Amino acid sequence: MSVVVSPYAAGLMQFLLSIQKPGKSLENIAFEDSLVTSGLIDSLAIIQIVLYLEQTYAIDFSIIGFDAERLSSISGIINLVEETR
Repeated sequence: MSVVVSPYAAGLMQFLLSIQKPGKSLENIAFEDSLVTSGLIDSLAIIQIVLYLEQTYAIDFSIIGFDAERLSSISGIINLVEETR
């Protein structure tokens, strides 16, 4: 069985590396794991993720609404980006 990787995954992973908490490793996080619960980021980093998505993919949260649950995991963020394309 082959795994299909989103074209948005590499950019998102690079961004998450830039905001991850010291001492935490992105390599140990599954795409479905909660980024906050895993300790990779803190809850304030969700704002940084929103800004990244707005600036990089022109996602307008004033139109689609803000749902923190959709931004809680790598797969959730990728799904959001793909849905808005």
